[in-house]
Amino acid sequence: MTRANADCATVRADSILGVARSLTHPLYQRFETLEPTFRTVIPGLVALFILLLATGGAIQTTAMREDAMADAVGDMDLVSTLLARELDSASQRGVAPAAVLAALNSRHLAAHGRTVHVSAEDGHVIASQPAIGQSQRTLIDFLGPTQPLTAFGDRAGVMRITLPDGVEAIAAVRNLAAPLGQVAVLHPVSRALSIWHQRRSGLALLFATAALVLAAITIGFIVQSRRARAADEDCDCIRERIDTALNRGHCGLWDWDLARGRIYWSDSMYAMLGYARTGQYMSFGEVSGFIHHDDVNLYALADAISRGEATHLDQEFRVRDSAGQWIWLKARAELVIDRRTHAQHLVGIVVDISEQRRMAERTATADARLRDAVEAISEAFVLWDANNRLVLCNAKYQQLHKLPPELAVAGVCHDEIMRSSAQPSIDQEPMRSLRGHDGSSSYEARLSDGRWLQINGRRTKDGGSVSVGTDITKLKQQEERLTQSEHQLLMHVTDLKASRQKLEAQAQQLTDMAERYLEQKAVAESANRAKSEFLANMSHELRTPLNAIIGFSDVMQSNIFGPLGEKYSDYVRDIHASGEYLLRFINDILNMSRLESGKVSLEKTDLAIGLVVDEAVRAVQDEIDRKGLALTIEGPRDTHLEADPHALYQILGNLLDNAVKFTPEAGQVAIRIRPVPGAVNIFVEDSGIGIPKDKIHRIGRPFEQVEGDLTRSYKGSGLGLAIARSLTELHGGSLRLRSAIGAGTIVMVHLPLDGGAGRVMARAA
Repeated sequence: MTRANADCATVRADSILGVARSLTHPLYQRFETLEPTFRTVIPGLVALFILLLATGGAIQTTAMREDAMADAVGDMDLVSTLLARELDSASQRGVAPAAVLAALNSRHLAAHGRTVHVSAEDGHVIASQPAIGQSQRTLIDFLGPTQPLTAFGDRAGVMRITLPDGVEAIAAVRNLAAPLGQVAVLHPVSRALSIWHQRRSGLALLFATAALVLAAITIGFIVQSRRARAADEDCDCIRERIDTALNRGHCGLWDWDLARGRIYWSDSMYAMLGYARTGQYMSFGEVSGFIHHDDVNLYALADAISRGEATHLDQEFRVRDSAGQWIWLKARAELVIDRRTHAQHLVGIVVDISEQRRMAERTATADARLRDAVEAISEAFVLWDANNRLVLCNAKYQQLHKLPPELAVAGVCHDEIMRSSAQPSIDQEPMRSLRGHDGSSSYEARLSDGRWLQINGRRTKDGGSVSVGTDITKLKQQEERLTQSEHQLLMHVTDLKASRQKLEAQAQQLTDMAERYLEQKAVAESANRAKSEFLANMSHELRTPLNAIIGFSDVMQSNIFGPLGEKYSDYVRDIHASGEYLLRFINDILNMSRLESGKVSLEKTDLAIGLVVDEAVRAVQDEIDRKGLALTIEGPRDTHLEADPHALYQILGNLLDNAVKFTPEAGQVAIRIRPVPGAVNIFVEDSGIGIPKDKIHRIGRPFEQVEGDLTRSYKGSGLGLAIARSLTELHGGSLRLRSAIGAGTIVMVHLPLDGGAGRVMARAA
């Protein structure tokens, strides 16, 4: 601070950056050496004092809090004991606990924020203060399940607990005489510490005031100290800033002492040229050796200044840097007379303009390229400046306006060019004129020679304008052709509308036909259902007498009531066989009607295919032996799948029955089991009569058979394959058939291993 207030005597030295400070008193110099220490120590001492003050306040506040908690615990002990005594006394007199709590409320409870709950012997609360009305809650509900107070009672004393609602409280529980159970007294910690909070706030305010005053004094000292330090560093900062600015701007300061023949360069000058400073000054000869002699002659310049012919310097020249490269510099200097020595100094600044030189060369190259590009375009191009003078135009523009070469130069006025050039003859007025918000415009014009021009113009950012004339004759011709095509398209659209109306009428007819089809389909489905119901009823009616016929024929065959004659035995066997055949036929009809009506439900279980195959083979084994057929079973018989055993037996039984039935004697029947990913394929093959190609698509329908009604040689209802197909589809599988006349038939049953659960889930998704 003393340094900032001292009188600084600034004198001009031998260079432009020489500054001297005169400091006179010895005590000032001694204080100046200690001043940095004071600046650091004093704020630290103040901070230490505030820290000690805060520590003492915290210790005192903690002690006060502990005293307050101890007082609250003592008061709780006395109050709980008083309440227990009063409640026991009132219970003996027959006074209700709520009346006792109301009498003590104003003095011992409400004023201090305490809460009291009285329970009966079963633990349910029967009275509370403040009153909470009728409640079935117990003391544990109010105090929490983890506290030991309700269990130990008087022995637990006074404890600090956390209530179920998260509030911390001081609690005490006292046991009461029957019929009362216990009394619980709760005092929230926040209310118990209310006086302590007030005292703590007072201490905090006192501490904050003292700390604020000390901080204000310290801040004032620091601010004043920084101002003094800033005043001390002004001179150094000025030089550093100047050097930084010169380095960033690629500039350098120099001072040429003409009388002594020496030149001072700033640090930025050395950095710009890549030299290292070897001394404070450079000689005239050293500097002259760096400068290109074709650009400037320092000797002639010094002579002219000494004769008074020149008082300033403004010149561009090249200087060799430390790498031997020539750098272009621009020097500006003025003659200055030193007021102390009256010596002549040429003082100025040097700027690196190498980049500007390179930019000028690149700009000239870019201008040449731009002119070549403008000349190469097929449109007429012209550019005007803000003063409406010509900047650039190409040969197309000159040809269009028949502009003489002497006028097609930069700087010629627009009006002069318009007067001297021949304007193109316009056969048709401009059309389709468009103007933009940014000053752009566009219009089309037809010339007298039949050509069309589209002229686009807009304002440039510097206030000038640019115009481009494009020959759009071919586009116009194409536009005319498009117009004709548009007329033809409209005619086609009209025809299409008429066709659409016709199609709409046909669609309406189709809709009517679809409605009639749906009505007829519903009638047919109703008839089909009636047929199925009729067949089911008839089948049930026929099964009753058939059972009697089959039963009595069995009795007669067993000769229970005596032997029959040979002829009657043959009759009984025929009756029994015919009854069995008719019963199977009726059962097939019943099964088919149940399948068509959707009344069949599968009871799936995990089973091995081999067991079902054995059962199906056992059912036709007698017929296989009678006809001498060769039966082959291939594949893994232990393959397991989810299926209905009875339904799977019926599928394989029907297929085997057909294979054995239609295979001639000494033929072959094969069953092949082929596991596939997620499923199993069962092939039933035979070498029977085969199925014609024109009938193979009908096989599998109910009552459909290979042979005609008049040429039938094999018995059967024609329902076996239809039932097999329906049961296979109920399992989520499929049945396929391949056959040829005289070569036999192959039926493939494809069944999923999971019983069709995956397909059901996929449909649900």
